[in-house]
Amino acid sequence: MRATLVSLRPAETAADRPSLTPELLAASGARYSRNNEGLEAILAKIDPENLDKSVDSIFRMIDYGHQSIADMAPVAIFIDGISLILAYKLWARCPTAGGQESSTRYIQLTQEGALSAEAIGLPESLRNEHERMIGDAFSAYEQALAFWGWLAEERPDLIRAPEGLSPKAVERIKRNYAFDRARYFLPVASKTNVMLAMSARAWAQLCQRLNSHYLAEARQLGELLRNELALATPRLVKHAGETHSYKMGAQYELDCWVNEAIHFVPERICRSEYETDEPPMAMMDVYPPHEMPNYAADLAHHGNRYDWVGPDLRRTGLRYGWSAVAFGEIRDLNRHRTGARYCPLIPRGFYWASDQIPKGVDPSPIRKLAETGREAAKRCYELLRDGEHTFGYWPTLGVQFFFERLTTADKFVYEAELRTGAGAHFRYARHYTDALRLFYEWFPETKGLILEGSAEPE
Repeated sequence: MRATLVSLRPAETAADRPSLTPELLAASGARYSRNNEGLEAILAKIDPENLDKSVDSIFRMIDYGHQSIADMAPVAIFIDGISLILAYKLWARCPTAGGQESSTRYIQLTQEGALSAEAIGLPESLRNEHERMIGDAFSAYEQALAFWGWLAEERPDLIRAPEGLSPKAVERIKRNYAFDRARYFLPVASKTNVMLAMSARAWAQLCQRLNSHYLAEARQLGELLRNELALATPRLVKHAGETHSYKMGAQYELDCWVNEAIHFVPERICRSEYETDEPPMAMMDVYPPHEMPNYAADLAHHGNRYDWVGPDLRRTGLRYGWSAVAFGEIRDLNRHRTGARYCPLIPRGFYWASDQIPKGVDPSPIRKLAETGREAAKRCYELLRDGEHTFGYWPTLGVQFFFERLTTADKFVYEAELRTGAGAHFRYARHYTDALRLFYEWFPETKGLILEGSAEPE
């Protein structure tokens, strides 16, 4: 595991513009609240030979008593070699961050890139079993990748490649077709890389959460991030450690999941006579404005998902979600910035893209692999029910969980257009098509105005 601060440097075209350290930038912005002397007067107080002392001469931040000051200090950190499950937790706690993560849709992962049982902090009694599960999952992943790759070659009509593409582009689409359907066997203990850019305030809060967490991997990352944050905003480091509030909060959330797991038995993964995947049911609650809204007018000038959306949709609250979503999709749905997300990590089933196998194709080469995913989901559930805090390292990306979003209707329109549009994963498109069907029941006048796609390749 590694965390690396990356600082900005002025572009050549901006050579005649001021450049400041993150804390000098925050101090200069904070001074605007106390006087109106202007930027040039503030910059004149900077001693080029003592930049750190200049921070206090511009604005005494006195222990960052006002956290909004730290919002003006931008920080970018690259994080290498953390588990998929920890990366999910980062995005869940960083709704204002910009960034990227290594994609399972474009990169083939290997067993050598999985987190070890020791690094996870598994009890000695579970380590051999977990290592076997990781091996079985990667074996299933490689077999599934071979199956879907073969199918893409045998049935090129399935990949829906647009006419006129170069052979190289067609091969890329074939690879993506296989990756998208095989990834459900990848264990969440696989390693990934993440880059996040956000304010120093957000980094400090993330460090508090990580350093207060019950997972050893989270605490290790929290300390690494704290050390990197000290290079950019040293005055903030004292606020980036463990806190009683976040420690108790993380434990409370785990206790709630354990209690729910004790009273909930996921039959799809606990009884072998059932198919492994839980059929996803979309749900939606709507909170419209009191007066009569005009939703059609709100979309009158809406030509793409980045375009203008009117005030009535922006004022309409939505709570929507699905009863069972594979973790592979949750990882991406979790990254939308607005509103709140709720996802108790209690397994409900295992999805392995069986609905993507066309009629006339023998599914037996891959159907037998589904038991690997079912067993991973079952062990995750059993360990959670027993209160084992490392339960989250046992699933694969096909294990399904409840997932809910709370946001406004204009943001839902954006998400639906993105997740059904060109290049979207086929399963995103299925989930958002189901959600749009409910949205149209509430607001039939918007049908045809929302730019709903069919997840065509790009």
